[in-house]
Amino acid sequence: MDFNASNQTIRNERDARLVEYAERIAEKIRQTADKYDETGEFPFEHIEILKKEGYHKLTIPKEYGGEELSLYEILLVQERLAKACGSTALAIGWHLMAFFSLRDFRPWKEEIFAKICREAVEEGSLLNVFVTERTSGNIVRGGTPSTIARKTKDGYIISGRKAFATLAPIVSHFTILAYVEEEDKTAEFLIKKNDSVQLIDTWNVLGMRATGSHDIELHDVFVPEEALLSYIDKGKNNRFKGNSSAYTLQLPAIYLGIAIAARDFILKYAAEKFSPSLGDVILEAPHVQDKIGEIEILIAVSRYLLYGLAEKWDRNLHVRDKLSNEVSITKYTVCNNAIKIVELAMRIAGGHSLSKDLPLERHFRDVQCGLYNPPLNDMVVSQISKSVIEEYRNSLKEVQFK
Repeated sequence: MDFNASNQTIRNERDARLVEYAERIAEKIRQTADKYDETGEFPFEHIEILKKEGYHKLTIPKEYGGEELSLYEILLVQERLAKACGSTALAIGWHLMAFFSLRDFRPWKEEIFAKICREAVEEGSLLNVFVTERTSGNIVRGGTPSTIARKTKDGYIISGRKAFATLAPIVSHFTILAYVEEEDKTAEFLIKKNDSVQLIDTWNVLGMRATGSHDIELHDVFVPEEALLSYIDKGKNNRFKGNSSAYTLQLPAIYLGIAIAARDFILKYAAEKFSPSLGDVILEAPHVQDKIGEIEILIAVSRYLLYGLAEKWDRNLHVRDKLSNEVSITKYTVCNNAIKIVELAMRIAGGHSLSKDLPLERHFRDVQCGLYNPPLNDMVVSQISKSVIEEYRNSLKEVQFK
């Protein structure tokens, strides 16, 4: 139960229905979330639950059979799903983000996009784009891929390795960024899994253990010419950076959901945990109440930033490409607040919080991962600093010319 959700984020009956929908699904997934965290296995059964409920269609355009949820609405449901299992929310989240950015930017030929949408709706196929490499980092930031696409008579031969390929165990097709040697350009290609595509089991990590974010290696994979979906020109807008990358606000929503799960647990725990020295349950202790107050303030601030920005983005088409600083600040603030919330909950439980018998240690491990989803803290600080300095210098120039 989320004790104050209705006061802050549910605007109307449609929002309420979406929250009820997400919480119903979350309850099914919660039952086995611990198991997948412990084993690190990919939660195929969770994905099947999501597909049966149509969750994978939420960001697909209505014209192709999807639900076309707004940014605000997708944050509502993802926050609730993450309360049950952060790994599952993050895994399906990359699929949802892929279709959201494609729907918003439309960089591919429409017939190809329509085909991919219909396959997702009718067959339940998932989609993600793999942009990170062990050697070149995240290509979206402007690097050149070490994955190479060589032109042939009828298409391209692609070789290379991608890291952090979330959903790798379940996707039947995916897209990658590769360097086209003959054209000296980076392009996005559609890849279908075959014997030349190898999944390398590399995802043995501290938190978000069940996202299936393994490496993918491509060994001379042939793709036809139409598999080249679009070019990624350096210095120009693209679907990854366009409209302020607002689709990535799902990330802080997920980590906030994990933190709220910790809040919900600790309230119940504190209301039931008897302290002999206090002569009452620990919820009555002033220092515990102080920490609960701090937690609520952090949640309120985070939701205000997150949902306020999402509504601003949804309603104002003319400013969508001018909100990159706000998106980065929101990700930075909410993800850092989420860590503080979980830590405060753990301090209330004391040493018991470290036990695997309680969910707090899983929430603690999972919520740390928000720091390592882009943009990283230092990148946000640098971005905002440069923006402010540039604005200040421009203001001085304007004064000089008056």
